[in-house]
Amino acid sequence: MPITSGAPAHGNPAHLLPPSWKRSVTAWLDEDTPSFDYGGFVVGDSPAEARLLAKSQGILAGVPFFDEVFTQLDCTVEWHAKEGDEVGKEAKQHVATVRGPTRCVLLGERVALNLLARCSGIATKSNSLLQLLRDAGYKNTLAGTRKTTPGFRLVEKYGMLVGGCDPHRMDLSAMTMLKDNHIWACGGSIPTAVAAAKAAGGFAVKVEVECQSQEEADAAIKAGADVVMLDNFTPAGVRDASKSLKKRWRGGGFLIEVSGGLTEENVAEYVCDDIDVISSSSIHQGTKHVDFSLKVVPKEKAATDSKKGEGESMEV
Repeated sequence: MPITSGAPAHGNPAHLLPPSWKRSVTAWLDEDTPSFDYGGFVVGDSPAEARLLAKSQGILAGVPFFDEVFTQLDCTVEWHAKEGDEVGKEAKQHVATVRGPTRCVLLGERVALNLLARCSGIATKSNSLLQLLRDAGYKNTLAGTRKTTPGFRLVEKYGMLVGGCDPHRMDLSAMTMLKDNHIWACGGSIPTAVAAAKAAGGFAVKVEVECQSQEEADAAIKAGADVVMLDNFTPAGVRDASKSLKKRWRGGGFLIEVSGGLTEENVAEYVCDDIDVISSSSIHQGTKHVDFSLKVVPKEKAATDSKKGEGESMEV
């Protein structure tokens, strides 16, 4: 299936990043070199040039994180592709050039590549799933979930955005989602749980209720839920329930989300006009990374042909 960039049409997604995100990059660098840098001692501070190569096809995502790794190490990055572009269609496509002290280039190499590979993989998977849905006639929202890697959520949610996917709620403070455990802890009463959520969150925090049946969805809508999630329904069950709910609660001002076990293999079966949001953790769980490598250009090659082709190189 052809890859089509799904990056947000308005603005730069990098402008969404909070002030604290650069501290995460510092922590990742600290994790990778907590003590002496023995390899850096070997190579020293002589100037180096390294080429970022895309070795598999995908959507480039995670440019701010890659840049920040090398900014903190006094290196520069010159990009030859932009975020959201398809890369890797050509064998070992030269995507960016990193320049700086040799030991600093090598200090950042693995952290930067891991960030870029994971973020690009999620962007690619998001876009692939979105294209499947569009081809099946679905015009509404595809969203991720909160099933992200602890400590790495910002990167993974960012990849979803670049791939054209809604990141869904960022954390427990972004929206009140009442799952089965919440309902059971409230004595099995959806109205009680929704009322408590509304009292705490006020008008600004939406309330979503995970529902296992139409009866539970009816109770949630009646109680004032903003979103009802039809969880683990069959495709036929989804079509029947969503159509019935929209008809019986016409003008109710609620959204219907469908989730639970949705993958590239089956998601098209769930498409119908009455679903407002389809969410899937397959976007970021078990996602195949986009393969990148960073190659240091030998000094003699950099001196004579630094701007022509990939040339002969050494793997770092």
